[in-house]
Amino acid sequence: MADRYRLRWSKTAEDDLSAILEYVARSEGADRALALYEDLRRRVSTLSSLPRRARVVPELEAVGLQEFRELLVGPYRVCFRPDGRVVVLLAVFDGRRDLAELLIERALRGVGRDRT
Repeated sequence: MADRYRLRWSKTAEDDLSAILEYVARSEGADRALALYEDLRRRVSTLSSLPRRARVVPELEAVGLQEFRELLVGPYRVCFRPDGRVVVLLAVFDGRRDLAELLIERALRGVGRDRT
């Protein structure tokens, strides 16, 4: 039997998923959003065994970061990092978006949050 990993959704990944599902529900209907949710959750659940079979995120690999991987589900990219016996789900985003732009946008949103 294959080793099992525990899946842990980060707050960011949960927020990403919620935003995507809300958008799909508004633009394509609730049934399509539900089908997408079920497909994403089913595919993500496969990471509980052999998460390292997924590809390294190419944009990050190009700068020497090999610990981040991704699962492709339709146009969506589910980014994660295996950490011991835990797979930490870090982000879910539309693969048609530029990853560098997305990372900069998120970094800028975080600037100043911890100021007192």
